[in-house]
Order: sequence, then C-alpha cells, then structure tokens
Amino acid sequence: MGKADLSSARILVSNDDGIHSAGINLLEALARTISDDVWVCAPEIEQSGASHSLTIHRPLRAKKYDDRHYSVDGTPTDCVMLAMNHILKDRRPDLVLSGINHGANIGDDVTYSGTIAAAMEATLLGLKAIALSQNVDEDKPISFAVAESRGADLIRRLMGASWPDNVMLNVNFPSVAPDEVRCVRVVPHGKRKLGDDLRERFDPRGRPYFWIGPLRTETETDPDTDIGVLMSGGISITPLCLDLTHRPSLQTFGAAVGQ
Repeated sequence: MGKADLSSARILVSNDDGIHSAGINLLEALARTISDDVWVCAPEIEQSGASHSLTIHRPLRAKKYDDRHYSVDGTPTDCVMLAMNHILKDRRPDLVLSGINHGANIGDDVTYSGTIAAAMEATLLGLKAIALSQNVDEDKPISFAVAESRGADLIRRLMGASWPDNVMLNVNFPSVAPDEVRCVRVVPHGKRKLGDDLRERFDPRGRPYFWIGPLRTETETDPDTDIGVLMSGGISITPLCLDLTHRPSLQTFGAAVGQ
C-alpha cells in the first residue's frame, strides 16, 4: 500500500500540552512538510488529563496569533470543536493531528488523555485523526528524534490506508535514537495500571490536601501490545474504535432484563 499525496490536504494540529509546547511545534513542522495548508488550534495552557471534557459552565475565549495560529482557554475537545465550527468553517480539515504529547499514551492512558481526546473529537465529527505521543525516560531529557525522523513518512503511509468510519489512530514513539528503532507495529492496547500514588500533604495552615502522582506500574508482559512494542524500542500504532458497545454482552444482559 502506497503513501497518500497530502500536498493539497488541509491539516489541523492540536494537543493537550498547550500551544507553546515543543511537541506541537514539531508536529506543525512535520505537517508543513506534508502540506502548506496547516492550521493550529490548541489549549492556551496545559490540559493533560482533561480527557474528552467540554467547557460548558463558562464562556470560551480564543486568542489569534496570526491567520493560522489560535489558542483557546479550554480543553483539547473545545479546541477542535471551535476550529471546526468557527475558524475552519469555510472548509473542513482533511486530517487532524494531535500531539506530539510529552509522554506515552498507551494502555489505559487513553481514557484520561487530552491528546487522544482531540483526535477523538475530530473522529466523532467525521474526520481522519491521528494522536501522536513520545515516550519519556524519567532520567533523561525528552527527545523527539524518532518522531522527527519518522513522523511525516508514517502519517503519509497511514493516510494511504483505507479507514473505517469511527476509527482513529494512536501512535507512540519510543525513547531511543532513530537508528535504534526496532520495528513499527500495529497492535492492540495492553494493560497499564495508572499509579495510585495519592499523597496527602498539608498546606501552611495545616489543612490537608492530596496530590495524584504520575507514577505508573507496568504490568503488561505481552510483546504483541502497544506497551510491549514501545518498551522494546518500537513504534506502536493502535486503531481505536469510538463505539464503546461490548456487543457480545448485548444478548446476555438483554436476557437478564427479559428482553
């Protein structure tokens, strides 16, 4: 299967780390090697962990930096929705790219991730969307070298495939040098327990507060999952379906209620 010619495509770039993050700057640069029609609409400040939330109890404000760069004082979902219904209402994007996130989005992470949510919102609006994330070694400075060297080609290849409706792609880059990438694999999600590092502390007035830590416990050992591929130095790609219905259970629970 060949690479898609995206030279005339309109591409929207968003994220959850905020419009000034290094990851979105690189993703925009990669998108501009693919097409000249690239737009950015991203949160004004970091929205990690925002998931697929909407801002509905206060007004949203958008800031225009130039004709193709906007920030929104809301969530990643807000950004995509505003871009679609206001900024780009004259012509819908052909592709939405979200990221590149500072940290992997694998396993159960996807239910919390604002990076995933931006791509999810685009998918719900009938667009092709790819979320991209960079794994991080806690004891090393973050490096986007693999994404920089492989990202544009990977996007072209994925866009050359036939996409089912209601499906988005989740891509994770390993924290290795570009020449150390072991493989590129399309695999299912593994199981990764979000850390229960809930710490109780006290403010200067002696009142308790709690802080949810970033720790995660890797429990997945299957090499044929996104966690296994990424931890072995490969690039993982997982198609996500937004229909959350567990169809095998329809008959079981239907019978339980006398359906």
